[in-house]
Amino acid sequence: MSGIVNIILTLVVLVIAGILIKYFIEKNKNAPTEGNVEVDDKTYTIEKMTEFVKKRLDEITKINLYDIGLSEEELKRRKAKKYELKRALKGCTYGDVNDKKYVKELIYDLLSKEYGVTEVNISQAIPFDIPSLLSSQDKFDILIYMYKKDFGYEALTQIIKKYNLATLKYIAGEAKPCYVITKEEINEIFEKEALVLNFQDKLNVLVQRIYQHYKGYSSIDEIRDMNIDGVSGGVSGLPESFLSQVAQTDGDYLEQITEHKVPRACDSIWIFFQGKSIRLAFLSFGKESELKRVCQNIYKYNNPGQLSDTNGYKINEMKDGSRVVVVRPSFSETWAFFVRKFDVKRATLEQLITAPGKENAIDLLKFLVKGARIVSLTGEQGCRKNNYAYGYDRKHL
Repeated sequence: MSGIVNIILTLVVLVIAGILIKYFIEKNKNAPTEGNVEVDDKTYTIEKMTEFVKKRLDEITKINLYDIGLSEEELKRRKAKKYELKRALKGCTYGDVNDKKYVKELIYDLLSKEYGVTEVNISQAIPFDIPSLLSSQDKFDILIYMYKKDFGYEALTQIIKKYNLATLKYIAGEAKPCYVITKEEINEIFEKEALVLNFQDKLNVLVQRIYQHYKGYSSIDEIRDMNIDGVSGGVSGLPESFLSQVAQTDGDYLEQITEHKVPRACDSIWIFFQGKSIRLAFLSFGKESELKRVCQNIYKYNNPGQLSDTNGYKINEMKDGSRVVVVRPSFSETWAFFVRKFDVKRATLEQLITAPGKENAIDLLKFLVKGARIVSLTGEQGCRKNNYAYGYDRKHL
């Protein structure tokens, strides 16, 4: 009698176990698909959508495919897709534009197909339909995106040349003229362009904004990809440590700094364009933690080692060959980085020397090189000495 009872109990346990296994398989099989998104007033903000994207991509890369009862063919396909996503998420932080494109396309699909972003609610994230509410960052992102559709990585160069932005100008609080692009100029350009965006354009701009704060390089993400001489961040302005110290000792001085809107280190973004150092006064990292995140990621191609307090600087290359230098406290006053890009294909004397009377200077240099004379290259930082060296090469003469 006891043997029959044991058999019955065993069968019951097996049936229950089978039901539970089937339940968990079905549950895991549907795990990669987000259910209905709970909608409230903050659902379609950039912060909420960024959180959703991070969570979904984390789920996709960490799910155990062997637990969801896939066929062999489907398992291979899903494994290949999972591996490709992992590789792209790692590669896009090294400056790989192809991996960046892949990740952005996936974010686009997640927002449009799972999160429910539509023509109606997308303006809750970025007010495309009310230009007066757009920030300088919003307007610049839209300008770069629309110009990039026509000019590719020459987009920033086209904007600067079209509106003559690379010229010396006086700004409030400065005694001398300087190279700077201001918020007022970006607002004026945006108004003149009168751009018309469809839903796909708006969603692509939103995807770029989410990507650059998730895996990209914050406000300089698209700028770094452009065909310019370089970009730097955190290299000017007051460090947070100084501001916090002043706040504790001299509140009046801090109030004066605030009134005069003295830039902080995290507001410091510079580009090198045709030998000129131009400050982008309309852009900012927003806070020191964002600048720190960029500095900690931008140098890591080929694992050059850890940037630490004892080893406060790193010199490395990015995947596209750009040279990157990163510094941090206490080696420096602030977190900062310098990216230098070398456009060897266009490094000709005609393209580098643009001043009046350039023909005579170019002819002189040609004869010096052909005569095997020693030529000394000197100049301040960012004046394109490396590119001039390429331009002097005999193959260009």
